[in-house]
Amino acid sequence: VQLQASGGGLVETGGSLGLSCALSGGTFSNFSVGWFRRPPGKEREYVAVIRRRTGNTKYADSVTGRFTISRDVTKSTVYLQMNDLNPEDTADYYCAATAFFRSNDPRLWDFWGQGTQVTVSS
Repeated sequence: VQLQASGGGLVETGGSLGLSCALSGGTFSNFSVGWFRRPPGKEREYVAVIRRRTGNTKYADSVTGRFTISRDVTKSTVYLQMNDLNPEDTADYYCAATAFFRSNDPRLWDFWGQGTQVTVSS
């Protein structure tokens, strides 16, 4: 399974960005997909997840109400729409997939894409 993340960039505080994560090499509907991020100098942290069977979504408290995770099954792609960005959202963003969702702990996710950098200027 391969994941290709894209869409990062530089944005001002209060602005918006959309990230995409394309999954290949596996059956898209078999995987829950999550977004994680690694702020500068910090550990990787959970951002959002969309569950494989139900499409249910959950978010970290820090992004609830500002970020939206969604998917297009026909394109095998998961999106992360990020609104009202602030400098604390600056990080490398990663998408990950797992066939057996157990936890938001990034150590329990099986497949990872490369990071895409998001920088929010103050």
